[in-house]
Amino acid sequence: MIERLAAVPALAQRRPALTAIVLGLIAALAYPPLHLWPLGLAALAGFVWLLYSAENWKQAALRGWLFGWAHLTLANNWIATAFTHQAKMPEFLGWAAVPLLCIYLAIYPALAALAAHLLAKKRPLWAFGLVLAGAWIVTEWLRGWVFTGYPWPPLGLMLLGGWDTPGLARMLPWMGTYALSGVVVLLGCGVLVAINRRRATDLIVPLVPLAAIMLVSATPEAASDLRYTLVQPYIPQSEINDASKFEEQFQRLAKLTGKGDGSPRIVLWPESGVPDYLEDGYPERYYYAMTANGDPVYARRRIGQVIGPQSTLLTGVVNLNIGTMADGRPGAVSARNSVMALDSSGRILAGYDKAHLVPYGEYLPMRPILEPLGLSRLVAGSIDYLPGPGARTIDLGPHGKAGVMICYEIVFSGHIADRKNRPDYIFNPSNDGWFGTWGPPQHLAQARMRAIEEGLPVLRSTTTGISAVIGPEGTVRASIASGKADKLEGLVPEANAPTLFARLGHILTLGWAAAFLILGLALPRVLALVRARG
Repeated sequence: MIERLAAVPALAQRRPALTAIVLGLIAALAYPPLHLWPLGLAALAGFVWLLYSAENWKQAALRGWLFGWAHLTLANNWIATAFTHQAKMPEFLGWAAVPLLCIYLAIYPALAALAAHLLAKKRPLWAFGLVLAGAWIVTEWLRGWVFTGYPWPPLGLMLLGGWDTPGLARMLPWMGTYALSGVVVLLGCGVLVAINRRRATDLIVPLVPLAAIMLVSATPEAASDLRYTLVQPYIPQSEINDASKFEEQFQRLAKLTGKGDGSPRIVLWPESGVPDYLEDGYPERYYYAMTANGDPVYARRRIGQVIGPQSTLLTGVVNLNIGTMADGRPGAVSARNSVMALDSSGRILAGYDKAHLVPYGEYLPMRPILEPLGLSRLVAGSIDYLPGPGARTIDLGPHGKAGVMICYEIVFSGHIADRKNRPDYIFNPSNDGWFGTWGPPQHLAQARMRAIEEGLPVLRSTTTGISAVIGPEGTVRASIASGKADKLEGLVPEANAPTLFARLGHILTLGWAAAFLILGLALPRVLALVRARG
């Protein structure tokens, strides 16, 4: 088999480590904002060949690690931008932090490569591809929860189509995101098999229907009778914590929101949308730091007057946990990144606390060790945020049942909806202002995958963009581009029936992994027995 791969460039054969890095970089171009998925599949074909031609387990693991390191470093380049928004951290650390983080993240592709080599090295190429696909599913699932998890980006993201089509992500309701990543590996292997046969038709014939699927638009589902007003105020990251800008920001939100026409509606403001502390019971000095009035009741009533009668607001806020400080005074000992629901009278109806916090963003791991070294959080402030209990559904009566996922929580497949109390829609407030240029389109794309996976509409309100209303089929029904202050109004898309993934979660994911592994390991033997008897 290997001798027949004469089309592989000589450089790849002489420099497999360098080739693995180059292929990893090319594969990252398949994600938004570039979305060059044909290049991604070609790179994966080369990657499969590198693993299949590895002579021992050390070579396989190293090639898997190098591919993953380069691939994830480029795909996550937006993280470096976060360092430009924290004065305590030098900007150059951002460009070091991303490759350093990916030293760890690349362990998961290395484990998949190692498993495929150990289990299927002597099997046919197609069987090797099946085993690699199954192992990739397992390791990507592990990356999604080990050490709190960091699944950004899943390989399956490259199969998501344009804004009006789900592409091959149509398979998500029956597979889930990580199993779709296994399909990407299989497609890369299929490209390699076609190249190996040296017949153009073997490559072109399967790619034509794939391209068609990537381009065919979805049929939008029906809308509910719930009206929404979704606001993107455009609050640049440099102004988020500038107290001199707070009133201006509020007035911008108020003007965009409007009073409505008196019919019931849900109003959606982004993460960091309200700088005021809205809960009662804090020491007075906290309120006066945030509002000229210094009264949380006044702040809530003012918000209620803005949204008007028959409206309910969901907005991002920061809540504090008050305790005894080192000097013996009562004060903030920790915080919560929250969403609050308020009615037109300013009454707090319910709340949600973010569960998946951003390491080094919302809390500093190993603070007693790292803080003396001069390291700080990338988000302004010295106290850490504490996580909430996880996905929950907020019943807003005539305004529907809302699920809430704050900012990057939306990227965690299988963790965005309460399966015992299914919501009508997911509200995803976010502050994407520190995500650079690659981050926002990738963030939106992953929100679309959650919509398809769960069969639920997702409504994203962000400070700077991209804000969007996403139907349960994954299409972007309406959007506001980055860098604009604007609003969206309409009817919330109607949810689909619970998908198979919504019912089974990652039991389904691991089921597909097992199926690919079993097929890759058992089918060659079965076929050999059939041939022997025939």
